Amino acid sequence: MRPPQNEVGSPLKIGVVKEIKVHEYRVALTPAGVQELKRDGHEVIFQAGAGLGSGLQDSEYVAAGAESRPDAAAVFAEAEMIVKVKEPQPVEVAMMRPGQIMFTYLHLAAAKELTEGLIASGSHCFSYETLEVNGGLPLLEPMSEVAGRLAIQAGAKFLEKPAGGMGMLLGGVPGVRPARVVVIGGGTVGTNAARMAAGLGADVVILDVNLERMRYLDEILPPNCTTLFSTGLALREELKKVDLLVGAVLVPGAAAPKLVSREDLALMKAGSVIVDVAIDQGGCVETARATTHEEPTYVVDDVVHYCVANMPGAVPRTSTYALTNATLPWMRLLAKKGHKQAILDSVPMALASNVIGGKLCYQAVADAFGMDCADPRDLVS
Repeated sequence: MRPPQNEVGSPLKIGVVKEIKVHEYRVALTPAGVQELKRDGHEVIFQAGAGLGSGLQDSEYVAAGAESRPDAAAVFAEAEMIVKVKEPQPVEVAMMRPGQIMFTYLHLAAAKELTEGLIASGSHCFSYETLEVNGGLPLLEPMSEVAGRLAIQAGAKFLEKPAGGMGMLLGGVPGVRPARVVVIGGGTVGTNAARMAAGLGADVVILDVNLERMRYLDEILPPNCTTLFSTGLALREELKKVDLLVGAVLVPGAAAPKLVSREDLALMKAGSVIVDVAIDQGGCVETARATTHEEPTYVVDDVVHYCVANMPGAVPRTSTYALTNATLPWMRLLAKKGHKQAILDSVPMALASNVIGGKLCYQAVADAFGMDCADPRDLVS
């Protein structure tokens, strides 16, 4: 096993493992990505079967220049940099070592145990969802697009009576009103959800607090979408009429604010559906708790809750390509420069760093758990 090579220009051995979160079929690197990393001079190893859930065969990775390993333990033991899709599970955290780089979605503000585990590992952990460029989140955006669109597909399904809903067709039919869809948040998730719901013929209301964003949405969304300034009173009035509620609130890297309380559920119709896309960050509905694709829903006060924490995992073929299109340039930068120089040279990578060498260095996560926070640039200077 080689020690981590973190000097600028030193080739790395980069590892790709099979995702083990329940019903997670995405993979962090495609064979095309392997070719690019190999062209940069790095070695790539992958766990056998890592891409099968996304329809990518081991032979495609080998043809691209990667080497197969029998299991995750072998990959973790050899690789100096691990690329993943979802946050490391406990068995994976146990395999991480000091100086090893990890690049994946972490969502630490909703996972104190994981945060503590990564700190204890001494590794260098960079998170897709906190990498910012000019105020945007380019590595979160493709999955937000997928999740926003899936939210409507899922909501439409669970509005059906056999699935536990009230038995309403999202778009209605002539002479029968369509469903009312309320979307909380006008970002990427909310915009895609509103567009999909509107395309199916629903009556859509999208709430946000950014007037400039609402002006933009008013221009691009179809006529059956209404923008509404979000206040507690406005939201509660909409809860009385809503059939499908989509929680699409995002505070980058931080826990989502609880905008719908347990008491608010009494305002909603029996058999109405909540899809809380913010569940990765703790959810914006007080009664939300993370579910899986295996058991995606539960009912509280006659309201169906769909809170799957890895929604894009349901469409891995689409999601894997959409994700790696966005992540690959940053993987290449991190591998080329090493964790130290990447943090010093790149503001986006500094923002992506969440845990460096046993120190927490993302303020929103520290605030969520009352922990100390270090400046990542101080840690690597």
